Amino acid sequence: MGSTIAAKPTISIPKENEEQKKVPLNGQGAPDHNPNRFKIRTSSSSTTSTISNNSPNPLDYMDIGQGSRVRSFPHIQGNYALHVFIPVYIPPTTMKNLALFLKRIAKVVPELHVVDVDIPLSILCKDNQKFEQVALGREVHISLGRTVPIRVHQIDSILAMLRQKFSPSKQYWIDFTKWEVFVNDERIRSFLAMEVVAGGLAEITRQIQSVNEIYRFHNLPEFYKDPRPHISLAWASGNVGDQLKKRVTEDLSAGTMSQNRCIFTCEFKGIKCRIGNKQYKICNV
Repeated sequence: MGSTIAAKPTISIPKENEEQKKVPLNGQGAPDHNPNRFKIRTSSSSTTSTISNNSPNPLDYMDIGQGSRVRSFPHIQGNYALHVFIPVYIPPTTMKNLALFLKRIAKVVPELHVVDVDIPLSILCKDNQKFEQVALGREVHISLGRTVPIRVHQIDSILAMLRQKFSPSKQYWIDFTKWEVFVNDERIRSFLAMEVVAGGLAEITRQIQSVNEIYRFHNLPEFYKDPRPHISLAWASGNVGDQLKKRVTEDLSAGTMSQNRCIFTCEFKGIKCRIGNKQYKICNV
C-alpha cells in the first residue's frame, strides 16, 4: 500500500503554493519573537489573544483548527477567501516518530512554528502530549486549488459546481513518502512538508484539474501547472530553505527515520471548502 523512499534522500526547495502562506504578523508586519508571549488569531474571531508561558495550561483553550492566514491579496469589503482542500489526519501510530523527528529539526532551526496554529515548536517541545496534540493531532490539508478572493454572489455557484463535480467520489489511499522543503514566491517563508509522490498522486491530480475547471468558469486563477500535493507541518520566517533542507537530509541519512517505507498512509475521505470563516463539506466517501 505504501511506496518506498529512495535510499539517498534528495530534498529540493521548490516554491510554496500561495495558499500555504500562513504567516502570523504583529503590528509592525513581522513575527512576534518574544519568548514569553505569542499571539494567535483564530479563524472564528478577529481578536488577537495573548498567551503567557507562565499560565498553567496555555494551550488548553486555544482553537487548534484553522489558524491565522495572511493572504497574498488585500482584503476588500465583500470579498471572501476561497480554499478547496482534502482534510488529512495523521494516524496516532505515526505521531510519536514524527514528533521525535520534528523536535530534532526544531533544535537546529528554532524559529520553526506550527502551520496554521502558529505556535513556536520550541514551546511545544517542553510538553510531549501538547506537542503531539497541537503539532500533529489536528486536521491538516492537501490543497486542491489556490486560495483566492471571491464575491458573495459567486458562493452558491461555486459550492453547487464543486458538489456536482465530486459526487460521487471513490475511495483511494494517499501515501506520504517524501519530506520536502518549500519556499514561498517572495522567498520570505520556508515550509517543512510531506509530499505525495506516488500513491494517490494520480487521483489528487485529477481532482486538482476538476477544481481548475470550476475556477476557470468563474474567472479565478487556476492552480500551478505542475502541482506537488503535500501537507505542510511547520514554517519559519525568512528563506531558511537551505538550512532546513540540510538538517532534514542529515537526519534521514543518519537513519533516525526509516527510508524504506512511506512516512504514513491515509484514506481519502472527502473534500472540504472554506469560504471566509465558514467550512463546507463538498463530498464524503
